[in-house]
Amino acid sequence: MTSVLFRNGALLDPLQPELIPGHEVLVENGLIKEVSDRPIKSAGARVIDLKGKTVMPGLIDLHVHVIAIEFNLPRVMTLPNVLVTLRAVPLMRAMLRRGFTTIRDAGGAGYPFKQAVEAGLAEGPRMFVSGRALSQTGGHGDMRTRSDYMPPDAPCGCCVRVGALTRVADGVDEVRRAAREELQMGADQIKIMASGGVASPTDPVGAWGYSEDEIRAIVAEARGRQTYVLAHAYTPDAIARAVRCGVRTIEHGNLIDNTTARLVAEHNAFVVPTLVTYEALASEGGKYGLPEASLAKVADVHEAGLRSLEIMKHAGVRMGFGTDLLGESQRLQSDEFRLRAEVLSPAEAIASATVTGADVLGMTDKLGRLVPGAFADLLVVDGNPLRSIDCLLGQGEHIPLVMKGGHIHFDELEHA
Repeated sequence: MTSVLFRNGALLDPLQPELIPGHEVLVENGLIKEVSDRPIKSAGARVIDLKGKTVMPGLIDLHVHVIAIEFNLPRVMTLPNVLVTLRAVPLMRAMLRRGFTTIRDAGGAGYPFKQAVEAGLAEGPRMFVSGRALSQTGGHGDMRTRSDYMPPDAPCGCCVRVGALTRVADGVDEVRRAAREELQMGADQIKIMASGGVASPTDPVGAWGYSEDEIRAIVAEARGRQTYVLAHAYTPDAIARAVRCGVRTIEHGNLIDNTTARLVAEHNAFVVPTLVTYEALASEGGKYGLPEASLAKVADVHEAGLRSLEIMKHAGVRMGFGTDLLGESQRLQSDEFRLRAEVLSPAEAIASATVTGADVLGMTDKLGRLVPGAFADLLVVDGNPLRSIDCLLGQGEHIPLVMKGGHIHFDELEHA
């Protein structure tokens, strides 16, 4: 693999409060080889003069759904496999172009998507996949309307439709089997539904998800494979139950209160807010086919989003960066930074999408910072994101170069 030497850059280290000017970064064999404020010697490297532009680690989005090609998720589940797959490919490429070099798919994408990216068949971020999220009957992952029922001859749980974000499993033995099957099929971590949600047709937002015995069984299966569980949860009760049962990350958490936030911090768990999806659901959901039942639930969680950030920041909860966008609204991915900037500093927002994301994924030494031995996931940015988060917004217009694993995927720098 070609070596690349970046010269004359202003280094953004998420652990430092300001840019560090005059830095050089040497990339070899897909890794960061050296970072220095002095000239680096490398006879065979391609040299790129950054002319003072910002060089920073690639971004991490901990909550995406690459197969959510439409707002109407029950309809996506019925679409042909090849159609869902081919429509997901440009969504992944667009994420990478926006500077997201790593994503955690929070339900839907399985191991084949990860394989396709790693083999170069599709261009996209480094992927950590959850397979299909686990839901109880009538829960957030049960996409049947009230007029449907579960037929006795339904396909077995291991039969996969590419457009299915979720699978239904009930009872301790059945959820153990479901978790084992998803792990066997290549899931990097397990996603569960621990409360009601917006996109599902029949469960109130405040509904509890799995029983505590079921959650503990799933957590035990994940730990047995040296991984963890992430849980969709909105309300204080649902969040507290999940965290006490060993869940590592809470997804959304909009309705969290002070007491529950302190509990999350005490258990060293994470929360991954996804504010931008509620803005998108409220403004665009109806136009793009979100069912009426789901539209009626958006208001319950939309207004509470920013307040939840304030509560969690005060309690010392570690917050990762997530978006959870559906269909056409996936273009708004970077707007999560804009929303968070109403409560958090640019540095805090960037940390959520770099070092905190790396911690969640168990990749502290490999992702989130430009340090020797880390993966060479690197962005060149016009402007100073620590002063104004605006240069990370949009579709990558202010990110002229994106490197993932030492490979330059996008390069719009003007080279002499």
